Amino acid sequence: MSFEHVSLPGEGTPLLLLHGTGGDEHDLLPLRDHLAPGAPVLSPRGRVSENGANRFFRRLAEGVLDEDDLRARVDELADFVLGVDPGPWVAAGFSNGANTASAMLFRRPEVLTGAVLLAAMVPFRDGPGPVDLTGRRVAVSNGRRDPLVSAAETATLVAQLRGCGAEVAEFPHGGGHGVDAAVLPEIRAFLSGSG
Repeated sequence: MSFEHVSLPGEGTPLLLLHGTGGDEHDLLPLRDHLAPGAPVLSPRGRVSENGANRFFRRLAEGVLDEDDLRARVDELADFVLGVDPGPWVAAGFSNGANTASAMLFRRPEVLTGAVLLAAMVPFRDGPGPVDLTGRRVAVSNGRRDPLVSAAETATLVAQLRGCGAEVAEFPHGGGHGVDAAVLPEIRAFLSGSG
């Protein structure tokens, strides 16, 4: 199973960059400079097309994830990532990519040592099931005015991650469904263990 992707060499903990709906393997490359300058990068392109827009998995409607497809696609992506390099990877995902990253944490925890979830939803409505995420650092940064992700949903996601043993830090911002560059230095410090 292969994915169109960008791979960049470097030093340090490698970043797995997962774009949002309509993005591609180039969209999140600038995050490298903000989160882990000089780190190795693997940035795949989602293999699902929604009216021509790239995604990592299908949805049934806006805000309604196709959880069966999500499980299958996460397994495909996890196998691809492990085939490229067994890691340890830190995923940084936006929106559809953030949901993919959190689903990978819950379903294939051996792939990731941490994650940055930007504009993230709860991937599995019935919860993640038994999984041990002890030692994994997860940053969650959602907008307070996000029309797609409520404060209650963000709280549920954070509670699920903490319930599995992850060390979770929240970096909320005042915007909508997007990335606020102002919080990225704090996320970088958290990931490095200095924040």
